[in-house]
Amino acid sequence: MNYTEAVAYINETPKFTTKNSLEHTKECLRRLGNPQDSFQVIHVAGTNGKGSVCAYLASVLREGGYRCGLFTSPHLVKINERFQIDEVPVEDELFLRAFEKVKHLADELTAQGSYHPTYFEMLFLMGMCIFQEAGVSYVVLETGLGGRLDATNAIENPLACVITSISMDHIQYLGDTVEAIAGEKAGIIKKGIPVIYDANRQNTAQVIGETAQGVGAPAYPVRREDFEIREITSSGIEFSYGKTDGRQQEYSIPFIARYQVMNSALALKTLEVLREQQDFTALTDSQVRAGIGGTRWQGRMETIQPGVIVDGAHNEDGVANFIETAVYFRDKYRIVLLFSAVDDKDYPHMIRRICSELRPAQVVTATIQEERAVDAQVLAQEFRKNGCTCVRAENSVKEAFRQAAELRGDGLLFCIGSLYLIGEIKSLI
Repeated sequence: MNYTEAVAYINETPKFTTKNSLEHTKECLRRLGNPQDSFQVIHVAGTNGKGSVCAYLASVLREGGYRCGLFTSPHLVKINERFQIDEVPVEDELFLRAFEKVKHLADELTAQGSYHPTYFEMLFLMGMCIFQEAGVSYVVLETGLGGRLDATNAIENPLACVITSISMDHIQYLGDTVEAIAGEKAGIIKKGIPVIYDANRQNTAQVIGETAQGVGAPAYPVRREDFEIREITSSGIEFSYGKTDGRQQEYSIPFIARYQVMNSALALKTLEVLREQQDFTALTDSQVRAGIGGTRWQGRMETIQPGVIVDGAHNEDGVANFIETAVYFRDKYRIVLLFSAVDDKDYPHMIRRICSELRPAQVVTATIQEERAVDAQVLAQEFRKNGCTCVRAENSVKEAFRQAAELRGDGLLFCIGSLYLIGEIKSLI
């Protein structure tokens, strides 16, 4: 197969397979020669922010001179984005070689009457092969869905586990309470392995803390009082972070959302713990500062053009965080919103909150190129129903983005509601 055929095969995988057990994933790794044993792993789970935490960690490790792999999902434009080495997506040739290894394994399993790897399993297995061939020393690994049963949990001895903020999402798979969801995320915690976690929400923090205690894992909670925001501008945030030894360190991040300070604090605590445990001993404070300040992360409060910010906010917490950021800038800038959504998200609730708490000056809705897309007219009507009167609906993202950019003037344009929307916009520009 060539690269295009390989991507098509991966995309077709959900049509002929079902969810497999974690033991199946471990067996697949064994048959591939346990490629994950050739590098050390930092495992990250959570509802919101896990991709950002991964990006901060990978950026600091690259700045420190460590060869680092990064495995995240979903991709926005090209599937190679899911596998990065020193923050650069892998080339098609390396992607294809890893695919051929996993495809050969899948064919063997199918011929033996076993299960074909799932879509995400295939990507995870490919990632492990990619990083082994590339000779990385460390991999920052983001879970796909949940944690306990996620394919990435086949990694049995990570350096550290990190759990970001937890909220209601994927309730059909993970449970209908935040405590139940926290229990699934906490499933990545391993005996003796440090776990660093967002402890701002008492009920979820309790679940994580008790799980860590139950398996004998050192636990390191991170809370908002561990840092102080000094200044927020349209180009980023300056903040101070208090280390365990009492020292205050100053940092800056190139993002305008307050929640990114919490994500960076989780990364800083993780690095602090690992440096104390003799990992990354050569990593200097200045390298950590430069890595945090130079982090790039697509689609999460990312400024893609002057005055144009894209954010993949697509659930309750994500929208709340977006609103907090946009409201902060509302007094200085006219706010224009480009919005789209898929039908398995609670978009009516998202729109109600945006209308009642933000009230953007103009709204443009778009229909994304995805089978679960909500029609732009339906979204526009929902905005009108909730009091936003200046609303336009466009069937194509291209036309919606063009109109929204014109309406922005000298204000700020936020594009939110779905990562699919962000992917289409980034393809356009």
